[in-house]
Amino acid sequence: MYLTVLTVLAALWLAYGNGANDNFKGVATLYGSDTTTFRGALWWATGTTFAGSIVSVLFAQKLVKTFSGKGLVPDALASSPAFAISVGLGAALTIFLATYVGMPTSTTHALIGGLLGTGIAASAPISMGVLMTKFAVPMLTSPVLAIVIAGVLYTGFRLIRERSGITKKTCLCVADGSLQPVQVDANGAMMLTQSGLAVTVDETSQCVERYQGKLVGIEAQVPLDAMHYLSAGAVCFSRAVNDTPKVAALLLTTAALTPAVGIGLVGGAIALGGLVQSRQVAETMSKRITDLSPGQGFTANITTAFLVLIASNMGVPVSTTHVSCGSIFGIGTATRSGKWETISKILSTWLTTLPFAAIVSGLLYLLSENPLHR
Repeated sequence: MYLTVLTVLAALWLAYGNGANDNFKGVATLYGSDTTTFRGALWWATGTTFAGSIVSVLFAQKLVKTFSGKGLVPDALASSPAFAISVGLGAALTIFLATYVGMPTSTTHALIGGLLGTGIAASAPISMGVLMTKFAVPMLTSPVLAIVIAGVLYTGFRLIRERSGITKKTCLCVADGSLQPVQVDANGAMMLTQSGLAVTVDETSQCVERYQGKLVGIEAQVPLDAMHYLSAGAVCFSRAVNDTPKVAALLLTTAALTPAVGIGLVGGAIALGGLVQSRQVAETMSKRITDLSPGQGFTANITTAFLVLIASNMGVPVSTTHVSCGSIFGIGTATRSGKWETISKILSTWLTTLPFAAIVSGLLYLLSENPLHR
């Protein structure tokens, strides 16, 4: 009985960490472009993420099988509680540490590291064919695809916007909190367009970029904001569809829970983790990778949602973190505004996640093997 309890606790801690590190990634562009506040973005992320977790029951079979470890290591080992507990705790600790320092990392990478480390500690044969085709290739190619697709889409959307006569306008926040368009004269003087009042420049962080012009007879900013919200929700939804079964695979090594109950518990823990502990990763994703406008955020989001949903439907274990960060990297590259110090730190975190999780999971298996088999 205590093995079942340990397995459930390990899986739920991992799910909580997944939510804390991952939930805000889908709405980072909403907050980063000042389309909404941190709190508004967080609640939108929580609702759409939980919806994706519930719907993941329909797509769960392939991903649950992949992350159960079966095929990668012998079935007898993959079905043992000691294996599930070691993988879950090793991955959870890895995600917790990354979240603590505010670095976005990959639950998928942590799980793969946990599977490999525990398998090696158990002296089990590792299927290199499964490792390469089901894990390595999707994980390596997905962020590259995201960078390329986001960069190309942004360039195309920008051309369409310019040819449609939609231009950018910069607004200054005035005393009552409303937004007013600003006109800049040839001599550099500025005034509010509507009232003609002269203005002075404040901190650049207080300025918000917006679009002016009409799209199908509607002010361009209105449909853009709506599409931006929908695309952010689609990223959160697709991430949950892809990630929830991966974590639930650990729970389902015990026969005490049905797939529906296991996925429901994991979905709840993911939502809770995002609500309680997502602020540090949110600041990194939203403000420290590149400066984003609403249009750029929308482009990054639809790239991420498209790639992750396709991967989920195919049962391919891509990292939503890598795809979403890759999309924002692509925007930063296209606009030449990427903050490379932050990007290099994120890449370093990615490189260390898998081996760190492998070492921790392997050590946990070795330390717990005898007590767990008594």
